Amino acid sequence: MHNLVIAEKPSVAQSIAKVLGASRRKDGYLEGNGYLISWCIGHLVELSPADVYNEKYEKWSLQDLPIFPSSWKYQISSGKTKQFRILKELMHRQDVENIICATDAGREGELIFRQVYYETECEKPFLRLWISSMEDTAIREGFSSLRPGSEYDNLYRSALARSQADWLVGINSTRLFTSLYGTLLRVGRVQTPVLSMICDRSEQIEHFVKQPYWNVHLDCGAFSVHREKLLSIHETDALVKRCQGNTVTITSVQKEQKSISPPRLYDLTTLQREANRYYGYTAQQTLDITQSLYEKKYVTYPRTDSQYLTNDMAGTAEKMVRLIQNLFAYDTSIYPWEPDIKRILNNSKVTDHHAIIPTTEISNGHISDLSKSEKDILLLISQRLLCATAPKHRFEETLLTALCAGENFTAKGKIILEPGWKAIESAFRRTLKSAGSETSAKDSSLILPPITEGSNFSDVISSVTDHFTSPPKPYSEDTLLSAMETAGNEDFNEDTEKKGLGTPATRANILEKLVKSGYVQRKGKNLLPTPDGKNLISVMPDSLKSPKMTAEWENTLMQIEHGMASDQIFLQGIQNLVSDLVRTHEQISPDNQKQFAISSGKEELGSCPFCQSAVYEGKTNYYCSNRNCSFRLWKNSTFLEKLKKPMTKKMAVSLLHEGRIHARGLYSTRTGKNFDADILLTETTDKEGKRISSFKLEFPSAKM
Repeated sequence: MHNLVIAEKPSVAQSIAKVLGASRRKDGYLEGNGYLISWCIGHLVELSPADVYNEKYEKWSLQDLPIFPSSWKYQISSGKTKQFRILKELMHRQDVENIICATDAGREGELIFRQVYYETECEKPFLRLWISSMEDTAIREGFSSLRPGSEYDNLYRSALARSQADWLVGINSTRLFTSLYGTLLRVGRVQTPVLSMICDRSEQIEHFVKQPYWNVHLDCGAFSVHREKLLSIHETDALVKRCQGNTVTITSVQKEQKSISPPRLYDLTTLQREANRYYGYTAQQTLDITQSLYEKKYVTYPRTDSQYLTNDMAGTAEKMVRLIQNLFAYDTSIYPWEPDIKRILNNSKVTDHHAIIPTTEISNGHISDLSKSEKDILLLISQRLLCATAPKHRFEETLLTALCAGENFTAKGKIILEPGWKAIESAFRRTLKSAGSETSAKDSSLILPPITEGSNFSDVISSVTDHFTSPPKPYSEDTLLSAMETAGNEDFNEDTEKKGLGTPATRANILEKLVKSGYVQRKGKNLLPTPDGKNLISVMPDSLKSPKMTAEWENTLMQIEHGMASDQIFLQGIQNLVSDLVRTHEQISPDNQKQFAISSGKEELGSCPFCQSAVYEGKTNYYCSNRNCSFRLWKNSTFLEKLKKPMTKKMAVSLLHEGRIHARGLYSTRTGKNFDADILLTETTDKEGKRISSFKLEFPSAKM
């Protein structure tokens, strides 16, 4: 009898097979030592599109909304049929006794396996492999402590509810607003609130009015004191004149010892933020790089939201600190202390996976074979473990208060008492070849000379500097990930477990979707909304662009995972939202339709032959701006594709104005030869009796 192990990717399956001794290669799986080991290639099974439920959904119509499947349908992902069949055959083999789910240990990994399991109609018992490292020892330990698959039923329910909610909101909202405004508008449960945040920040910047202010500085010889942010130039000039050559009296000298605690270990989001800040990597790039390091066994599982290790990992953590010190040449002058391992251990703050740390594989001498990006991320993760276990950064801060010409001035100074973890951070920064201003460790504080209260400094020199208030900065992936992580926090109790938009595993993909959809563009490190993105948000209701509501959904999904909420109640709430959207957006005024087209910078190509409204160019067609009109000229028209004559903008304009075009070089599928003819714009009706555009050919010899 055999045990069938199903991994998420071929590379992971190969690592598991090596440990289990399954070395014989077969078509789509490995075999040996009583194991069959195969893989899913990501999502093999996915939710079916709307037209699978009813062919009428092939055409988007307001009258068909909302679309609520009475029972969900699934299909094999494009291009993955062969691997699905291999898995199905393996799962139903007579000699397969047990199945082991070895997909990534998280919400999406669970969904990937379960959808295959149920689609193959498999009823054999299955166990769950749950590991946070691809090291050989971790794999062996994982297989020695397999858990019943039923223990992860709530995790599956959460994952399934997430995917179904995204389908319901995405399918219905996209069709609703596309039909209303006559242009493709992609709406997402999470991506739309994120786009709204980006647009809000852009609007704040665009409408920001800078205000001048002035700082007055008094040079006392060995130091200077300052009066900052004066809002009147007249008061500033008067103060400069009064202080020039006058005496400064020190009225207060306050010294206080302070400290900055070491940073916590990386979860995925903080790793993505710092990789963007230091190296400019996008969130998706960082996830892909870290996933590659995980599969190569150099780091632990990346899709984690924890910044702590479990208490039983104390020995592992201490061993890793020593390895990193030796590997990256942190000498005793930089790291002269014993690591404080206890501060990174906390069982109560580790859920599915612990924080991201390197593994002992880094000592095997193959790091030189890694790509530059992999080395960058591995170094970043390694130095964070050293920083997190180092002492606090301690310093003494001095605040001087001085009096001159009846006005108070101040100065600050700082003396480093113990560099602590910042010594490691500084050493890391020095390894960066092109550290910009964001990565440099600047400190504007001064070391003040010994000064006592009551001291006087005469004949001071006064000066003024001009400044302006600054607008908010555009979001970078660093700052946007932070904003997504904390979105809606003010609306939750402090003990709420899940806050923010998306999860560490999904945030990168959300940003990539916004960029690929044309709603957001990258400009350097900044994320800026495109005109299409701004237009989309301008017509979205608050319920779809509210970070608060989406954060509440994410919190409910986490509660479902822990068995504290019902997936059915959650999905009913999503359906109620969709129903309300459709009911309250049954129509919009013609002015709103035109305004959207104008604000999108769209050119009016001509008049609709059905209703004489304006026709504009969309991504897939040339469409009538009247939502009640069914006129479309499709760019991928089957009629024109057979003639090898794609619909161009020039053709669309001619058809709208003249009703016909003369086309050369048309292709005949019957003869295989080219010919010339006129293409006439006509109309017909579909199965439901709606008017639709069509074409016919007219040959020059047939003209009257």
